[in-house]
Amino acid sequence: MKHRAVKRRSVVLGLGATAGVAAVGGITLSAQASSGTSSSTSSSAGSLVFDPDGYTELTTTVTDTDGDDHTVKYHFWKAITYVAKPVDATYQSLVVSVPVEIDGTTVDASNAPILFANSVGGYMPSSVADATGIGAGGMAGGPGGGAPTGSTAPSASASAPNANGNTNATGGATSSNQLLALAAGYVVVEPGARGRTLKNADGEYYGVAPAAIVDLKAAVRYVRANKGRIPGNVDRIVSAGTSAGGALSSLLGASGDSPLYDKYLEEIGAADASDAIFATGAWCPITDLEHADGAYEWNWGTNALNTGKQVDQTVSKALQSQFAEYQAALKLKGLNHFGTLNARNYDEYLVKQYLEPSATTHLAALSDADRETYLAANTFITWKNGKATFSWADFLTHVGARKKTTPAFDAFDLSTGENNEFGKGTTVSRHFTAYGLKNDTTGLTAKRLDSDIPEMLRLMNPMYFLADKPNAGRSRHWWIRLGTLDSDTSLTVSANIAAAANGLGDDVNHLYYWDEGHGANTDPGDFITWIAKVTGHKAEVGTKVKK
Repeated sequence: MKHRAVKRRSVVLGLGATAGVAAVGGITLSAQASSGTSSSTSSSAGSLVFDPDGYTELTTTVTDTDGDDHTVKYHFWKAITYVAKPVDATYQSLVVSVPVEIDGTTVDASNAPILFANSVGGYMPSSVADATGIGAGGMAGGPGGGAPTGSTAPSASASAPNANGNTNATGGATSSNQLLALAAGYVVVEPGARGRTLKNADGEYYGVAPAAIVDLKAAVRYVRANKGRIPGNVDRIVSAGTSAGGALSSLLGASGDSPLYDKYLEEIGAADASDAIFATGAWCPITDLEHADGAYEWNWGTNALNTGKQVDQTVSKALQSQFAEYQAALKLKGLNHFGTLNARNYDEYLVKQYLEPSATTHLAALSDADRETYLAANTFITWKNGKATFSWADFLTHVGARKKTTPAFDAFDLSTGENNEFGKGTTVSRHFTAYGLKNDTTGLTAKRLDSDIPEMLRLMNPMYFLADKPNAGRSRHWWIRLGTLDSDTSLTVSANIAAAANGLGDDVNHLYYWDEGHGANTDPGDFITWIAKVTGHKAEVGTKVKK
């Protein structure tokens, strides 16, 4: 039986911010919804068959990046449990939005690309259980919310107070993507996933690694297992995520159909289907965690904290040495025939491949007067013949305070969200690097990392599937974005993903947003256009609906 209750929601996607409106990555989202009835949960736990008729019909107004309004009527399926044996259905569920009419013209989305957009931030739990429309899912805390007992970190990669641009570690930076995708005629699937703060009655943490990626893979399997029932082309799934969600999106793309996850997927009753995706969208991915401390110090080691104090330079230099060794072992070649990337030339590579082009694009878009004002305030930039040039050292000075102390990820006192992400059982946080364990300040006496840590690291790192052992089931199309002011992790992390994928012959679209911080998404319209390009999608529209 079809459940149809018409609602109207106004969602504005434009520039700037007004009172009561959340600005996300340069995009402003404003929503107002009238009351109305809604359908019941679209499926019950244990059933992995999608109900084509279990939707509510909604209407929303989306303003595109050119400022034009579009009225979109769509079918919305409320929270569907995507595994047969859920650990916690509140998080192991997804919602589906399918456009049926855009600006009064019918739309057939039966073969449209599927945007698979997670809202994970900080490796925290994410839920769509109470979502009543597209884009309504989000990060949720564990019992009582916030950080787990025994941890001082509110979330993985949470930002310290400083002025390093727009920060959004909640995974919501790409919510504009869902709305624009819907208005472009795409199917939108928004999955929830378990996260690191979740704890059961016995005090066991059941959302730590590898729960989040296992859940997202299970959600993909659910979609693909329902080919012919769920609208959209299940062979053209495009993932999207920000921060830790960007890391998971990268991992989802890199690890498609890897047998390393099979036992975990079987435990939760995932569908017997492929979990490979067609294309990957990742914004500021916080990943490659076992090497992230070294990469961070290589990048930001000379930058002071927001207090003005320098971090322990002995620790910083030791970690930089580790990065040099790791980067050399990767043997990655830079884009545009740069050559093999190493700790000695990576600064030059970032400046020439990403930073100067980013600044050039930013400055070229300004009026003559605004460009003159910007250059007067940023004298480290040389502007000549329509191009910006500067040194790496001056760029670091421009960024200013680093967001994190050292080590940034595997803290000696086990205080970071990443330490919690690698917790196990009733142990809230664990070390995941030998260096972190060796310098532990919490009183641990162990000389070696716990025996399961290497496996957990492999399961959570896309580089394992791109550089170490290239995975045949990976996605072949990559959209990667990062703000130049983002010191939540090293600028090398996303660049390494791009270099690894490019080295395998994959299609890579990677750039940095000038003067933007963590969670920025300043070209969402281009992402939607890119999806159509790589998937070969051509919208199938019908006749104008008579009023």
